[in-house]
Amino acid sequence: MPIVVDVDVMLARRKMSVGELAERVGITPANLAVLKNGRAKAVRFTTLEALCEVLECQPGDLLRREV
Repeated sequence: MPIVVDVDVMLARRKMSVGELAERVGITPANLAVLKNGRAKAVRFTTLEALCEVLECQPGDLLRREV
């Protein structure tokens, strides 16, 4: 997959659990795991914005293109 999701990197930097992030963002831990593990086919901008707000980061900190 050419788009890599680095949610786990930001979780480690923020010392936050998947469960805590899911709760604060308003999505299920299962859906967050799908995104975190790179199995998601899409992500809503509202979800991306909420992730960035909670993790205090930019979208580019969570998503990158691998070539």
